[in-house]
Amino acid sequence: MEYLTKYPKTISFLDGLKHSINVDSKGVEQLHIVVKKSFEDLMKIFTSEGFTKVKLEHKQPNQIGNGLNLKLKKPWEMHIRLVDLKKGLIGIHAEVEVSRDYLQHLVSQRTPVIYEVEEIMKKYQVDYKIWHDKIKKNVHTIFDNYKVKLATPSIPVFAWKPMLFVIGTVSIFYLWKFVSTI
Repeated sequence: MEYLTKYPKTISFLDGLKHSINVDSKGVEQLHIVVKKSFEDLMKIFTSEGFTKVKLEHKQPNQIGNGLNLKLKKPWEMHIRLVDLKKGLIGIHAEVEVSRDYLQHLVSQRTPVIYEVEEIMKKYQVDYKIWHDKIKKNVHTIFDNYKVKLATPSIPVFAWKPMLFVIGTVSIFYLWKFVSTI
């Protein structure tokens, strides 16, 4: 199942500067949601929306606590990190990727998202701004969007937890067979 979303393509800043969001081999230029809210309040909001804590992840500089993820339609999940931006501001970095439940998570396509987080902030009436990380300015206007389509991996997704059980069981049988021959 593919995941469809959109992402800003042409934006402007408060000073009138117009900018096109670049897409290259490294991915898309990062935009983030920035809020003036406490970490605890944001955790309450995201957990009430069904997000759970990520157990194993690569933490980003200035990341606060563990990341959060929300299962979407199989095999997708949204991963969110909260980052301390000083001055009482928290940046919300979000992306959609193949779920950590599958081996393909390690090599899969992923894309940053902001509109999905923006909807949650509106639902809970949290004031927010969209921040352009590279230019270090708040986005004032979004003129148009990219249509983003994440394709389902070509190889069927493999859940790694059941594979561990099978490998463990087979290993125990071989160990038992080896020990019984001694």
